[in-house]
Amino acid sequence: MTEPKFRPLTFGVTRVDLRDGAPGVHYLKAEQALQDYPERITDRLAHWAATAPDRIYIAQREKLPDGSKGEWKCITYGQAWRHARCIAQALIHRGLSTKNPVVILSENDLEHALLALGCLVAGVPFVPTSPAYSLVSVDYDKLRHVIKTVTPGLVFAADATRYAKAINAALPADIEVVLTQGQIDGRDHTTFADLLNTPVTPAVDAAMQATGPDTIVKFLFTSGSTSLPKAVINTQRMWCANQQQMAQSMPVLAQEPLVLVDWLPWNHTFGGNHNFGMVLYHGGTLYIDDGKPTPALMAETLRNLREIAPTVYFNVPTGFEAIAAAMQTDDVLRKNLLSRVKMFFYAGAAMAQPIWDSLFESEEREIGERIVMSTGLGMTESGPFAIFVTNPNVKAGDLGVPTPGMDLKLVDVDGKTEVRYRGPNITPGYWRAPNETAKHFDEEGYFCSGDAVKWIDETDVHQGLKFDGRIAEDFKLATGTFVSVGPLRAKIIAAGAPYIQDVVLTGINLKEVGAMVFPTQAVRALSGLPASTPMADVLTRAPVLDQFQKVMNELNKIATGSASRIARMCLLAEPPTLDRGEVTDKGSINQRAVLTHRAETVAALHDDSLASILKPQSL
Repeated sequence: MTEPKFRPLTFGVTRVDLRDGAPGVHYLKAEQALQDYPERITDRLAHWAATAPDRIYIAQREKLPDGSKGEWKCITYGQAWRHARCIAQALIHRGLSTKNPVVILSENDLEHALLALGCLVAGVPFVPTSPAYSLVSVDYDKLRHVIKTVTPGLVFAADATRYAKAINAALPADIEVVLTQGQIDGRDHTTFADLLNTPVTPAVDAAMQATGPDTIVKFLFTSGSTSLPKAVINTQRMWCANQQQMAQSMPVLAQEPLVLVDWLPWNHTFGGNHNFGMVLYHGGTLYIDDGKPTPALMAETLRNLREIAPTVYFNVPTGFEAIAAAMQTDDVLRKNLLSRVKMFFYAGAAMAQPIWDSLFESEEREIGERIVMSTGLGMTESGPFAIFVTNPNVKAGDLGVPTPGMDLKLVDVDGKTEVRYRGPNITPGYWRAPNETAKHFDEEGYFCSGDAVKWIDETDVHQGLKFDGRIAEDFKLATGTFVSVGPLRAKIIAAGAPYIQDVVLTGINLKEVGAMVFPTQAVRALSGLPASTPMADVLTRAPVLDQFQKVMNELNKIATGSASRIARMCLLAEPPTLDRGEVTDKGSINQRAVLTHRAETVAALHDDSLASILKPQSL
């Protein structure tokens, strides 16, 4: 069989050092040392403003009066530097600091970016907050928690109309509000234009020079599951070290001018640290994608990718699934997206094999070779970049090897191997939560990730690690048998493609494993019903039930015991919600939160009282 041809891509780390520790403990690091990196990422902004002032730094389509998106509005590095200094002066005038930082409520936009840069220059932390806490939530509990935790001195929102209700509900009256447009009845505000028009004094240069590796640049809140989100401290050292680590693991980032088309939210570490920081570090250009991998917004992403050709492209599996489907018939999308992209990268959830196959088929048809689909592992507390693949032959679940400067500690825990992190890119802890911080670091100072891993090939450690689920998600049946949630969930999603969005496994302390399935919109085509039919009705149709019955039967043919056998399954019409922490902004399912908030469904599934329950048929 002929080996597939890939567009050339260099992998920066291909060899590792492995040593033994105490019984059940091993240490893993890259052979390659971490090179020098700046003391602050602001130095990179100043560098590019001086050496490439007219290069486009960031762009976004203008919003037209009818709500549609127009042409690109661009900000150069020179303009960004000047705006950031004005904003920094405004923040200095207000005496803002770690004790009273800037909270940003809005989605990704140009003003959000400039305000973040101004904070970096002034040495004032900023707090990009999930817009869902303001726009989706009905109780604003998480937004109130953010405000209580960080005690901001200034809160920014783009649009008064959209954010007024949340601001009135969650913000004390004495906190200054800055708005790009509109006003909130009964509440004074400052316009964003006022910040931009602040005259700069020597205090700005002094403030920037006073920042250094230990300066806190932002607080990023974890998604939260059964508890309230935690504020992860992000320092200049973390961000700069991690960008250098990425540059050495992914040399493609520095081989040509970087161009990103990206929707990933800046309140999350993938979009806000990994990608936003990458552009600053390398002097690249970021086109803000106002689309998203949802039925309502994916068309905007496809429009942007037909027009702007990225050099590397990042997304979550649901986004790549939609792109793969569109490329089968969209010649313009296929031609432009594949014209110069050197690497695809997915994270956030498992990606089913049919998506890979569809992407590869379109790539080979258009350009005669494949684009490497890369991935890795990381988390908010690791900057996030920690582990990256070593070769183009990536399979679902592969993670790779540690990035330079990162030490991994592999610890046997309850029959699995937990990966723990230590390095300059690791957070010093959680803001104003010393007890929570102490719980997450072991006696050697390694951060306990809770992620389980195993070797891709036990005979070749240089291939690295693959994902083996979350230790906290795994559970025991009443028989004492462990259910390994991550791998089993991935098998179900792959077997049910393209009809399964995600799965939550049930059966804690019970005799059998159950599966609660979140279906994709593709099941509507199976049902034969009109597109407007409620999902609850779609899921009762015989063709739909027959399809999932077939998936269950096929999975159970290869089950090796009670821990891998799906004894009962139900289909959920209500998708996972951000408000309850069931899913993160980037689409990752939170098993614990779903089980907690849908406890009645779990109970009904296991006592056979659900009308929609599926059970294995005799084989």
